[in-house]
Amino acid sequence: MENITSLTQFPETLTKLLMFSWIDYTIFFGMFAVSALIGIYFCCFGTKQSTTSEYLLGSRAMNVFPTAMSLTAGHLSGITLLGVPSEIYTYGTQYAVCMITAIIVSVIVIKVYLPVFYVLRVNSSYEYLKRRFDERIRIVALILYVIGTLLYIPLVIYIPALAFNQVGGVKAVIWTDTLQFTITQVAMFTVLIIGTISTGGFAKIWEISEQGDRIEFFNMNPDPTVRTTFWGIIIGMTTSWISGLGINPTSVQRFMTVPSLKKAKMCVIIFGLGVLVTKAVCCFSGLIMYAKYKDCDPYTSKQISRPDQILPFYVLDVARNIPGLPGLFVSGVFSTALSTMSSHLNTLAGTIYEDFIYKYMPPKTTDTHANNIIKTTVVVAGIICIGLVFVVENLGGVIQISGCFSGITTGPLLGLFTLGMLFPSATTKGALYGSVAGLIVMTWVVAGFQYHYVIGNIKYPYRTFSVEKCENFNTTYIVTNITTTIAPNEVYEDNEPITLFQLSFYWYTLIGATFVIVVGLLVSWISKEENETKYDKDLYSPIIHRFVPKNQQYKMSGQYENTKRKCTGKEEPLLSCKETTKK
Repeated sequence: MENITSLTQFPETLTKLLMFSWIDYTIFFGMFAVSALIGIYFCCFGTKQSTTSEYLLGSRAMNVFPTAMSLTAGHLSGITLLGVPSEIYTYGTQYAVCMITAIIVSVIVIKVYLPVFYVLRVNSSYEYLKRRFDERIRIVALILYVIGTLLYIPLVIYIPALAFNQVGGVKAVIWTDTLQFTITQVAMFTVLIIGTISTGGFAKIWEISEQGDRIEFFNMNPDPTVRTTFWGIIIGMTTSWISGLGINPTSVQRFMTVPSLKKAKMCVIIFGLGVLVTKAVCCFSGLIMYAKYKDCDPYTSKQISRPDQILPFYVLDVARNIPGLPGLFVSGVFSTALSTMSSHLNTLAGTIYEDFIYKYMPPKTTDTHANNIIKTTVVVAGIICIGLVFVVENLGGVIQISGCFSGITTGPLLGLFTLGMLFPSATTKGALYGSVAGLIVMTWVVAGFQYHYVIGNIKYPYRTFSVEKCENFNTTYIVTNITTTIAPNEVYEDNEPITLFQLSFYWYTLIGATFVIVVGLLVSWISKEENETKYDKDLYSPIIHRFVPKNQQYKMSGQYENTKRKCTGKEEPLLSCKETTKK
């Protein structure tokens, strides 16, 4: 391939193409100003969130819609908005099957995990592990969560979120998430409409994508080392999303802010619909971009430095003549980063305080002091995450990095909660050995993969790209007879790593969770210990209540009595309330 002129040598017209106008800057900074005002309002006016419960849980009186939007916005970070279109553009549409995954995940969370957390009225999902097992398991889970969060946030980090969380609280986070999600959706749908029209319509885009080998939904290859298959998305990604929505403290904290289990379930349903629509828009955006750049790939021609930049480049290209639209889109991308970081830092600080710091605090500690500790924790965690950005920025595409880093901890965490909620025979010793073993194995697998990926022993070649018509991009920028052809299934045999290191990152969470469950049950059986929780039915998912030993299933230890509410009939009673009545 011939050398291609770098971006710094492009004509002035191209430089102007990639620059904001004053209208774009106004919209961009205006969004952050509104976000900051929301945080200041809830901090200095409003109810001022004077108690820890109000700061972390909004006094359990939040409405369904903003809470559901906060859940959706927290999940749909910049990883989704930039990573998914890039994924479709470079690897094809197999990822789009995740829209089915969103439905499966919502059903499983509603039926299996959510009822348990809401019955127990936990402030943090890790309170459950202490009640089901003991303090040691909660500490192990906390360590896993802290590691996972500190690895995840650098992927979506943006500095204004640090200042926002310093004065925010969960009410401010939820309402700002709602605002930011709305901005992002407006930007994405505007880009979708403009792109579809400018490229010739849906049918034309689909035809070009088929000709370019981008359309694929049913790659049924069962080989787990293949990067993206139907099974990897439907099964592997399902377990990953269950971990993110069903047991992650950020999501559980949101569920606990609404006043009833029925409303919490409604939040999950709205979340599922929101994810489905947004993923569909992002996936189709990838096809739109391929249809436009099929003969002049911006990445191959060095107009962008990495594939994840393809969407911002496209927006600045097609929308440069529409005042304010580039600013709206870029502010939407930053909104998702701000939303995700605010949600995770808020929950991380609350989890650390509730599950670790609180027990060491003096008895006379005031809520003001507690809130100050939580806010300080947010600042410290934010600084650490900013530093880690420089570590992860060169490790591949954002979808891949996210899948790899989350795979270290999400699998063991999901395995712990699943072991506790679905297997009454599991004991504390089993949970401890299983979680530690799961963490060690997944760290080894991910580290091995990253090592071989960085040195080039593992490669995921892109679909075919071309730059043969790049002279049409600008009349003074001429590239002739240049075509990049990379075989989608090229095999690299030199220094081939072991099979475990070649596993697709989509399977990491399932592998980690399965490992914890199998080892946990095996150790529980070998140790012959009695279940320490005495089969308290509230600690198990409703789907297995029929299997909980009946001689002990209604036993309730004193520490849970204060979590129950009276059956007033004014709102949907908790499961524990129902069971007590039946008794």
